[in-house]
Amino acid sequence: MEHTLDKITLAHIRDLLQTIRQVTETFQISSLTRQLEAADNLLLQNPPIDVAVLGQFKAGKSSFLNSLLGQTILPVGAIPVTTAITRLQYGPRERALVQHFNGQTTETPLADIVEFTSEAGNPGNEKNVAIVDIELPSLQKYPGVRLVDTPGLGSIFKYHEITSESWLPAVGTALLAVSSDRPLSQHDLDLIRELTSHTPNIILLLTKADLLSVDQQQEVIAFFSQTLQRELHRTLPVYLYSTKDKTDEYRNRIEQDIFQTIAANRNYEFLRILRYKTQSLAQSCLGYLRIARQSSLQADLNRESLRAQILNEKVNESLMREELGIIAREHQRQTRPLIATSLEPFLIPLIQKVKSKLEKDIPSWPGNLWKLSRRYEYWMAETLSSEMHQLSKAEHTHFLGTLKKAHAGFSRSLEAFRKFLDENIENVLGVRLAPVDWNIDVAEPDHPDIAFTKSFDIHLDLIWFLIPMFLFRRIFEHHFISGVPKEVEINLSRLAYQWEKSVNNAIEAMRLQAITYIQEELATMEALLSRAQGQTDNINQMISRIENLSDNLSQERYKGF
Repeated sequence: MEHTLDKITLAHIRDLLQTIRQVTETFQISSLTRQLEAADNLLLQNPPIDVAVLGQFKAGKSSFLNSLLGQTILPVGAIPVTTAITRLQYGPRERALVQHFNGQTTETPLADIVEFTSEAGNPGNEKNVAIVDIELPSLQKYPGVRLVDTPGLGSIFKYHEITSESWLPAVGTALLAVSSDRPLSQHDLDLIRELTSHTPNIILLLTKADLLSVDQQQEVIAFFSQTLQRELHRTLPVYLYSTKDKTDEYRNRIEQDIFQTIAANRNYEFLRILRYKTQSLAQSCLGYLRIARQSSLQADLNRESLRAQILNEKVNESLMREELGIIAREHQRQTRPLIATSLEPFLIPLIQKVKSKLEKDIPSWPGNLWKLSRRYEYWMAETLSSEMHQLSKAEHTHFLGTLKKAHAGFSRSLEAFRKFLDENIENVLGVRLAPVDWNIDVAEPDHPDIAFTKSFDIHLDLIWFLIPMFLFRRIFEHHFISGVPKEVEINLSRLAYQWEKSVNNAIEAMRLQAITYIQEELATMEALLSRAQGQTDNINQMISRIENLSDNLSQERYKGF
């Protein structure tokens, strides 16, 4: 069950770290890089738990570790000494490995590490030492634990402080050394605040305890508790230590309560520390994301203001649709009267022309009444079709009055739309739109629809065999000739209808084209304005994912110091 829980926890940690990495890359949150790298390294390398001794310079950090080891390994002195991070762990033989910032690692005798870790042997870290790793057989009693000595904080050597602070994200358990002769300074409180982001295990180590009486020791411990509660709203365990008095007693208690506890529960403690670091990192990331969200929300507000300034009521799609619709309907209603007026002068001349031609041709048509009727219908269809086609071709430009007026109306509306949009964009963004080019062609009907009335109201031609043509032919010819005005009028009306449909369809096509143009322009503006600012939805999704992953991780409870 415990092994399964570990797997689940590691999976949750891995997912959360991956999400945080994506966020830091997307928003370039470089301030979280070191913490993220530290958590990633722990997850990938599964190293020993680093128990780091931190504190102000001359707080007795190196002296404490030498005393704990039972041998003088680390340099000590009256002035700030430690200049590089030094890690100590179990190894089958004593040796020291010096890692340089250029990636080079060299082994050096243990007696010579002072040349790399002390201010005297390596002033200003001129040898570019990154970390010194020391292996000691005596540390076999602390399996899975690595002791870390750090440069002192608050010394005149600023790079000492930078070295220690840059290493803080990697700390597993922090022993904050506080000297009895200057207990719990503001620097110590600031360091505790910083450590809170990196480890759940912070322990106060009151060094040089021999300088205080028993009552004074208790008084200092009470002062620690009160100050921490007042300033940080928490308490921390406090351990006494002295290299001059009661050393064995202090050492045994620290070994038993801290080092042996960690070593005996190494995997459990490692997972708890990694989980803590990841959740702390998640909270920091969420803090940055919430700032980004506020910035994006403000950008959204600005974008909405920008949108309102550019896409105001003067370039509103609904209003433009309504305006274009009014233009179209107004001119479509006028199309038929205009065409009828244009064709009216041709009615009488065309009647006379057709009648004259019919009077000339009809006497030569042979046959009975049925044949005469069919010939008349064919002749009328052919003649009027030709006349309508010629008339349409010759006069069609006079039929396009409403089309031209509608075109002009649409053009004015679009020009006004473009003018307002162009002015808005120029006023808000300082740029102008390119001019628009659009036109619609009107197709002339090739063959007007020709319609005919029957030659007779009753079907006399069906009883042609009963009608003697030599007696009634002149009557029938007169009947056919007298029907010409009606046929011409009907076909002129049909021609007007055909052109009305054609012109009104063209007007509707122009309206639709104008609407399409407006829609495309407004859609383009909307898209540009939407991409220009604001990632609120995306940020909210990231925040939600980190919160959910962090909540899943929080459900797995781990207790420690």
